[in-house]
Amino acid sequence: MQTKTLMTLSSILLLSACSATSPSAEAPAVPPVPASPVAAAAQGADANRIAAHMQFLADDALEGRDTGSKGHLIASNYIATNFQQLGLQPAGDNGGFFQKVPMKQSKLVNNSASLSFNIKGKNVTVPYPKHFFTGPSSHEGKVEVKDAELVFVGYGMVSKEFGLDDYAGLDVKGKVVVMLPGRPSKLPSEEAAHLGSLKQRLAAEHGAIGIITLHTPQEEKTRPYANSLMYLNSARVRWVNDKGVSEGDYPQLKAGAYLHMEAAKPLFDGAKESLDSIFAKLEKKEVPTGFALDAKMSFSRESSHTDIQSQNVAAVLEGSDPTLKNEYVVVTAHSDHIGIGNDLRSKDKINNGLMDNAAGVAILLETARLYSQAPVKPKRSILFVAVTGEEKGLLGADYFAHHPLKPMQSLVANVNLDMPVLLYPFADMIAFGANHSTLGAVVGRATAKHGIKLSADPMPEQAIFTRSDHYTLVKKGVPSVFLMTGFTSKDPAQKGGEIWGKFFAKHYHKPTDDIAGLTKDFGPIRYDAGALFADINYAIGEEIANSEQRPQWLKQSFFGNTFGQSYNMQK
Repeated sequence: MQTKTLMTLSSILLLSACSATSPSAEAPAVPPVPASPVAAAAQGADANRIAAHMQFLADDALEGRDTGSKGHLIASNYIATNFQQLGLQPAGDNGGFFQKVPMKQSKLVNNSASLSFNIKGKNVTVPYPKHFFTGPSSHEGKVEVKDAELVFVGYGMVSKEFGLDDYAGLDVKGKVVVMLPGRPSKLPSEEAAHLGSLKQRLAAEHGAIGIITLHTPQEEKTRPYANSLMYLNSARVRWVNDKGVSEGDYPQLKAGAYLHMEAAKPLFDGAKESLDSIFAKLEKKEVPTGFALDAKMSFSRESSHTDIQSQNVAAVLEGSDPTLKNEYVVVTAHSDHIGIGNDLRSKDKINNGLMDNAAGVAILLETARLYSQAPVKPKRSILFVAVTGEEKGLLGADYFAHHPLKPMQSLVANVNLDMPVLLYPFADMIAFGANHSTLGAVVGRATAKHGIKLSADPMPEQAIFTRSDHYTLVKKGVPSVFLMTGFTSKDPAQKGGEIWGKFFAKHYHKPTDDIAGLTKDFGPIRYDAGALFADINYAIGEEIANSEQRPQWLKQSFFGNTFGQSYNMQK
């Protein structure tokens, strides 16, 4: 699950206060935990099927399902053949189940990055990576910027709704902007996360040729500079648009660097305000304003590029109503994970991704089976999409949002499944985004039907609504929710929040997110909880598909007002 990579250890510990490898081909499969007789009678979903899907998708043979890898292709074929045997109609390219997603992988050439400043006639070289780091360019090989002027732009944010314009009165055309990470504390977290995602676009639109982001004392407390160096050699992957350009990148932004605060302080010598003064304002939760810096920057790097191919997998269960069958409830889960790691401390290098997100895909497949075998088909059609590249930045979902397999206005809602933690018998569920549309009430009725409570977002500061695949459709105006297991357990001996927090701290994006590693720490995988999750997911989709009125954004929703078309805004 790409969305939670920004969580810190402190937030995990706070969350916890609330309430060997996967089997090889020769090893016997770990038997599923059977549902109780009462639960089994009440549920349509099958825990054994959930177990079979998860065990296959998280097996070592798939080598962690990295985007564009053979292991991920095997996973995609597995999903497609399951759709086929359920009798679903292919919804991909050229009458098949695959929607091909062209991508470009970029890597920084070793020892190619350099950064220096000319400060009052004195040239200062910044050591890499001790005091700065950079990633590869997605559109150019060798890049050189010489003697570019610098302008401090505060947080680099603009919002009419919140009265922000960090570029007001500043000329940044042909210059490099220097900005703070994050956002002003006065902004609501979800809205702030959206506005923060626009920083590159805003810099490019104002004519900047590069961005320097400053490390701050606040960042050092929550995300130490040294920790970031673990990802120095990571490749960058982007999907490629019809013009052959990597989507989401801005070619005019030639330079990009993250700068340690000690290296940044001299840039502010003799300026309108010192960097220490700006940091003091941040401690007081004040918002600094921008100004020109009396310094120039030179920067260079070289990148290599490789074209790769990956795929979304899509299928449709056609609705029964002659008119409403032309509208679609979209159910998504990401099929990729992070592949083979390079942690020298671990003998096991395969990141199997049992919870992230074999569990979500298993629930999607079991939900599809429930629909396909239901005695009465829903009125609207159900579009199932297993998306690729979530861990690389929601790439497959974003490609689908830009190249929808059905007309965009026919997509009435998206229900997204990402990393349900099936390690305890959950007593509540979280639906990120429930407070933005009428889908919140739909989820509440579905959970209540199965004796499960719908809880509010327990970590709103993380803005998780903006950090998974569904958000790419939110930005196209589609009401969406992202479902996750809650933090309370039906078993009084198990504290769901502590288990969830321990999973995230010890196993998330690690080789131990597999059957052996999780069973060792938590006991048997709760495949019966996965079956309950599938039953609730089915009930959510069933109500959406059969309701006369399609889901609507709520009047007060920032996202509805920003993205929602008039046809699905609450009157």
